[in-house]
Amino acid sequence: MRFGTFLPQGWRFDLVGIDPSEQWNTMRSLARRADAGPWESLWVYDHFHTTPVPSQEATHEAWTLMSAFAASTDRIRLGQMCTCMGYRNPAYLAKVAATVDHVSNGRLEMGIGGGWYEHEWRAYGYGFPEVPQRLRMLREGVEIMHQAWTTGTATLDGREYQVDGAIVQPLPVQSGGVPIWVAGGGEKVTLKIAAQYASYTNFAGSLEEWDRKDAALRAHCSTLGRDQSEIVRSSNFNTIVAPTEAEAHERLAAVKARLLPHLGQERADRAEREYLTSPAFGTPEQIVERLGEYAAHGMGYSIHYFPELAYDITGWELFEREVIPALS
Repeated sequence: MRFGTFLPQGWRFDLVGIDPSEQWNTMRSLARRADAGPWESLWVYDHFHTTPVPSQEATHEAWTLMSAFAASTDRIRLGQMCTCMGYRNPAYLAKVAATVDHVSNGRLEMGIGGGWYEHEWRAYGYGFPEVPQRLRMLREGVEIMHQAWTTGTATLDGREYQVDGAIVQPLPVQSGGVPIWVAGGGEKVTLKIAAQYASYTNFAGSLEEWDRKDAALRAHCSTLGRDQSEIVRSSNFNTIVAPTEAEAHERLAAVKARLLPHLGQERADRAEREYLTSPAFGTPEQIVERLGEYAAHGMGYSIHYFPELAYDITGWELFEREVIPALS
């Protein structure tokens, strides 16, 4: 199994209490620490407002961070989980990504999806298209990026996007373009887009749900004549790890206490339940066992969000020492 780690950027109230003037230093320090560690990749979210409650707390923009991390690290790969297609013109996004790929010397990943955070869409003036339209935007946008990165130009007269000879030079450093991660488990459309264009998928769910989505992906690959083994399956996990279960619960209580003033009791209780039911909550041995079950069902890449990271890296370090070596 391959491993990625999310870095705090504020979106999940994970920079609360750190002065905004020091937040970039915190993120850069963690990025450099990840770069020197066993992680294959680091990730941020592509969002503008905090979740699940919009607030005045800082949320740093994903693609600006991509460029900054590219210049601040040497080895680790750089991704977004996931870029919302509707937030940027896809030809422009292809150009931005190609430039970041050069700054990073070929270490960029392109996480891409249809988007979902309605409040954020409307607040920034993007409206909030119905699901079919958002999925058309995703499909057409991925086609534009694929053209741009493989030929240096893109032309498409689509329902959602029209580009006419958009030049994207230089091409990305990576041969064939920036690897595309299509995020989302929609079985009829999203996974069909993944089957056509993606190097990676990213979806969540129980093992039963995982198997169903995997079967849908395989079916789309068969229809398109693509070898399904070319696509790496990945998933994201909320992660709290400690030497004992009691200590894991203590860590979770501290996270909940930080969230409570911002989320209120009901949402904080919901966040607590999400951690308690995560396969990546508990002791290293428990997490290794659960992730191993996902690996047996075809998951090749797991990406982990540590809510404490800006304040305490000991759980992160424990994961590095005991979970990654057991499953790599």
